[in-house]
Order: sequence, then structure tokens, then C-alpha cells
Amino acid sequence: MRRGAKIATGVVAATLVGAAGVGAYSLVDAVTDTGEAQAAPVRTGPPTADETERTARDFLAAWAGGDTARAAALTTDAGAAGTALAGYRETAHVEQVAFKRGTAEGAKVPFSVTAHVAYGDKRSTWTYDSALEVVRGRTTGKALVDWRPAVLHPKLTPGQTLRTGPSGTPQVAITDRDGREISESDYPSLTPLLPALRKRFAEKAGSTPAIEVRAEGGTAPTAGRPPLHTVAPGKPGTLRTTIGAAAQRAAESAVSRHADASVVAVKASTGEILAVANAKRTEFNPALSGQTAPGSTLKIVTSALLLEQGKASPGKPLPCPKTATYGMTFHNVESSENPGATFAQDFAASCNTAFIGLAGQLSDDALATEARDVFGLGLEWKAGVPTFDGSVPSDGGAGKAAAMIGQGRVQMNPLNMASVAATVRAGSFHQPYLVDPSVDGRTLARAARPLPPQVAGDLRAMMHRTAVSGTAAKAMSGLDGDTGAKTGSAEVDGQTAPNGWFTAYRDDVAAAAVVPGGGHGGDSAGPVVAAVLRAS
Repeated sequence: MRRGAKIATGVVAATLVGAAGVGAYSLVDAVTDTGEAQAAPVRTGPPTADETERTARDFLAAWAGGDTARAAALTTDAGAAGTALAGYRETAHVEQVAFKRGTAEGAKVPFSVTAHVAYGDKRSTWTYDSALEVVRGRTTGKALVDWRPAVLHPKLTPGQTLRTGPSGTPQVAITDRDGREISESDYPSLTPLLPALRKRFAEKAGSTPAIEVRAEGGTAPTAGRPPLHTVAPGKPGTLRTTIGAAAQRAAESAVSRHADASVVAVKASTGEILAVANAKRTEFNPALSGQTAPGSTLKIVTSALLLEQGKASPGKPLPCPKTATYGMTFHNVESSENPGATFAQDFAASCNTAFIGLAGQLSDDALATEARDVFGLGLEWKAGVPTFDGSVPSDGGAGKAAAMIGQGRVQMNPLNMASVAATVRAGSFHQPYLVDPSVDGRTLARAARPLPPQVAGDLRAMMHRTAVSGTAAKAMSGLDGDTGAKTGSAEVDGQTAPNGWFTAYRDDVAAAAVVPGGGHGGDSAGPVVAAVLRAS
């Protein structure tokens, strides 16, 4: 037995010598008195000061040297650490990094970082402080870096990584037509439009984004947080819009008197959008993108069609009965029954039944063609911001009759109806736009043909009559200059009161508004439009 014991002692000694050659933390085998091999106990307890110092030193040296695999192997999660450390160079674009270790506090080792970031031709030195903690591996007993993203940077939370790249928000000062920067506090209705304008026109406006290092991923919100480091500052640009300060202020004030209202003003001779305002503060912009029936304001388009085809003329008798039937029975919203009326009187009084009485004389696609070819409705408008560009579908039967008075499947918004009034005033369609097409080379939509001069003159005379003695007279009272207007009340299923519509022009400015549930357009939407025209 004693001889066997001596042999066993020699085996242990040889094993320990070998262990020293491969690392202080390798497992060794022991031999029992019975001659059976047995694994040495795994070391437990907190790492010693020497182990902490050595592990931190080796980890930081491997990280600095770009040996990702070796650095990751010295952590508690080699897979996650390897991915993060590789990303530090590949996605954070750190081409060189150096560390200076501080004095350990127990198992925690602070260190300062000097990282050289390179993104394209941009270079920057990034310095910050971080820390790591050394723990004992549960299965190996080795001293290891307790891996977490905060080792890379102290502001990283679980699941987050670092990424270097252009900032998401271009620096663009957006101005009105006179070069004054648009204030979101002064013009709250424009606030939802500004991010889209900055994103779309940043480069054309002369803006270059900042190059930044940011945290991304994980569950913690990162939107709106400042970058961890700016590699290169951005260059601000300037984008001039067509907004007119006086018109926009008047529009903001006018819609604020209603729980829900929208208005748009345009320059008739060019299509420049002078004002856009909505009472409700949401991301959706009903003034530009709404889709709802415009009611009798569409009679401007219908009248153009009837005048062009010779189905009506301003002084020609066209009775206004109490009801009219074409596929279904229609009635008048206004108190406009007049058996001896002329077409001009029907227009000024907004008589539905007079228009319905002519439905049988028109083809099913006639109104849709007039709306597209003369008024540009339904064409692809390129205003510089998203818009809905109107829809007048071809229809037959009751649908055709309803479309003639702006009901049925007809869909519009204040931008579309302001453009309709502007087309009458100018004599031809000019596509509305908020940013001049020369900024980015856009080609604006073009209508197939202008209004025939005689038809344009008749429409202007009929709209002027409506503004001074018809359903729009109350709202337009006191406005001088060349004026014209049309009211509308659009019935909507499920609403007790119709939507109030109003479109008008004064000299070279045209505007339109809708007040959902507002009832008579002259009483609800009319004052909104008049306020904008008065200020323009």
C-alpha cells in the first residue's frame, strides 16, 4: 500500500506541472487512496484581487487588440459578448480603441475608453468612462467578466447595441413665403407637416445630417434621446414654403372657434398654398388628405359641365321644384323652391332639384371627365406633402344624380375645393403646391384643357351673385374686390346635421373650408373662409 501511495503522488505532481503550462484555472485530476481518478473541486467564492486584476487586464487587452473571440471567451456569455464586441467595430465604426484601467473596488474595475470612430470621411475621438465586474464562473470556477451591454458603454441597457450613422432628423429651417421661419407655437396646424418636409427636402434644402453614435434595440425607448457621441455635426438647410403669414394666422384663428374644422387657401393664378389649418391636432391632416362628400360646392364643376354642353345658361329658365326624382327622390337643403327660377338663380340659391332635373341629359362619365380634364381633380398632384387629390367617379342612375350635387361617391377636401374656386377665378387649373417644384424638379399635374372663356365668365358671374345676394352673402358681407362663392351642405349617414362647406375667392386668393356637423355651409364654414380671405 505504501508503494502504491508513492506512485500516486508522482502522478499528481506531474499533472500540476502540466496545469501550470496551460493556465492557472485548468481542472486537474487527483487520485484517491484506492487508485481511482477524481476531478478536482471547482473553485468557489468571490474572485481574488489577483484574479480580478488579471481577468480585467486580459479582457481589455484582447478587446483593444481586436481579438474578439479571446475577449468574449473571458466573459460569462461568450456568444452575446462576441456579437457585441464585433458590432463595436462594425456597426459603431470604432476602428481603434484604448483603455486605461482604474483602481478596482472589490470585483468592480473602472476603466476609461478612448475610441477612434471613422464613418466615411468623418473622424472623431470619443472618450467616456465605463466599468466591468469580475465574477466566478458557475461551472468552470474561472474568474470571468460578468457580461452585459453596459460594459461597452454605461448607458446601454439589456438588448441594446451601438450604431454610428446619420442622424434621423435633418436640420432644416422651414420658412414662409417671405423667408420667416415657421414657428410651431404660432402655427400649430403646420406642426405635423414639418417632419415630412424636413425628411423629403433635407438634401435639396442644403442640409447634411449629423453623424452620431446612438444606442439602438432592446426594450428601453430611444426615440428623442440625445446621441451618445457626435462624430460630425450636421449642416442646417433652409426650405421656403408658399405659406403666407397673414393667411395662416387667420386660418389658425378661424378654425379654433370650432371643435372640428379645416380650411385651405391658395393663390389662384399659381396654385401656391397660402394657408392650411385644422382645429383638431392630430397627425392626420383632413385639410389636405380628407375624403368626404363636398355637397353643393361641387355644383361649380357641374355648372361648368352644363354650361359647356349647352344644357343650361345663366339666364335660361330652370325651375326649382320641391323634389326631383332620378333613380331616387331628391330634395332641397335650402329653402329654394322657385318654379320660375333661372339657372343663375338656382346656383345662387343652391337648388338641388334643378340640377337633378338635368341628370338625364348627361352621359354617365360626363361629370367625371369634366372634373379631371378641366379642374384637375383625381390627377396625381405633387404638392410637396401628401394630399388626396379628389375623386368624382363615373356613375349611373341615382349615383349620377347624387354626384351632380356633391353627394354619392364624390370625395373631396378643402384643398380640392379651394382649387376648384381658384380654377374658376384663373380660368384654368393650377395644381396646388406647398413647396415650389423647382426645389426638387417635380412636374406638376396639368389639366387637359382650360375653361372656355365664355364658361369661365358665366361661372364667375354666378359665383359673384351667390356672394352678394345668394346663400353666401352673409359670410361674404364686407369683402371688397372681385369676389365669388358657393355654399354646400353635405349629408352624412349617422349624422343629425350635415357637414357645412364653403368655397370662395377674393381677387387672386381662393379658399375652402369644411365644418363637420356644422349644418348650413354659409353659417358654419363661411365665416372661416371669409376670415382667411379678409386677411390675405
